Amino acid sequence: MAVLEQKSSQQLIELEDKYGAHNYHPLPVVLSKGEGVYVWDVEGKKYYDFLSAYSAVNQGHCHPKIVDAMVSQAKVLTLTSRAFYNDKLGEYEKFATEYFGYDKLLPMNTGAEAVETALKLCRKWAYEKKGIAENEAQIIVCKNNFHGRTTTIISFSNDPVARKNFGPFTNGFIKIEYDNLAALEEALTTNKNVAGFMAEPIQGEAGVYVPSEGYLAKAKALCEKHGVLFIADEVQTGIARTGKLLAVDHEDVKADILILGKAISGGAYPVSAVLANDDIMEVIKPGNHGSTFGGNPVAAAVATAALEVIRDEKLAENAQELGELFRAEMNKYIETSNIVTLVRGKGLLNAIVINDHEESETAWNICVALKDNGLLAKPTHGNIIRFAPPLVMTKEQLMDCVAIITKTLKEFEK
Repeated sequence: MAVLEQKSSQQLIELEDKYGAHNYHPLPVVLSKGEGVYVWDVEGKKYYDFLSAYSAVNQGHCHPKIVDAMVSQAKVLTLTSRAFYNDKLGEYEKFATEYFGYDKLLPMNTGAEAVETALKLCRKWAYEKKGIAENEAQIIVCKNNFHGRTTTIISFSNDPVARKNFGPFTNGFIKIEYDNLAALEEALTTNKNVAGFMAEPIQGEAGVYVPSEGYLAKAKALCEKHGVLFIADEVQTGIARTGKLLAVDHEDVKADILILGKAISGGAYPVSAVLANDDIMEVIKPGNHGSTFGGNPVAAAVATAALEVIRDEKLAENAQELGELFRAEMNKYIETSNIVTLVRGKGLLNAIVINDHEESETAWNICVALKDNGLLAKPTHGNIIRFAPPLVMTKEQLMDCVAIITKTLKEFEK
């Protein structure tokens, strides 16, 4: 039997370029293996992963407990659709609702699907419970948000790249400044048909923009005052990433509708979820919403294992400790740097701001240099570099990464 020739990174990049749609602009690295905090390219070079698949791989690459759960279930039953019950979904829903403190869970597959689900749920609640006239409900969202790329979601984006030539767009959204309580209160006061307010506790794609202390708690209080639902999109910030199980936990906020995705499966399988209490979730009836793959047995087994890993390995606590260390070390470097202006974040969701304009290629070039030095990260908004390693990282590994990052940055000092 002939041995298949292993293609080089360049050959594999050319294959994607020729046969795949050009809807991404990846760093020039082709990965073929992952374990814990590390990934390897097809030539065998080892890297620290400092993106974690946009925080989907919080539990580390190929965590054995999660992989074992996936493989074991895949050998027995993979999909029934929701036309029938399966023996895994109910157990997962019980575990997850008790873990996060909600009555009900609606299972979906991707983060964008979960956001769409939350929007539908909020609107239906508004018509059937709040008494807003049908088709009149408004949902307040924040500028510079990133909730996905479906047609409805980009309707309330202000990113021209995400929106241009994709209209017409969906109505029913009011855009306000993020981290601006006065703007929120004005929108709530002057619009009688507001059903909900949806926000990311930290705006990830906007450059890990952390709101002012108390913003989330005061926003929730305003929502309660005006009888609207507070919707927390924790797809990226949830599942221990910011040093708490949920980012809203930093301010003891309980969202009316909670959106989860990414690390709820540890990056092993597409899983997302919307959680709410009975008074909200009960408006969803058979035929109102669904997904063939949502709540399938493999997803249920994987998500249960992934959440158990977060709990049992105390990954939120580790993220909190290492995040404080990372920001402290980066601030030491920034004191003498003329290229990095600040570091910001919570837990192990952090970013550095490069002293350059958004159109500059400096941040991209720094990320290419970081790759050459054995660490993978990606720019966002041109001059910002996000750092989000797997939460299983040790202190020694983190300090090694800090050394790589500072060494690389020094190559760009002016």
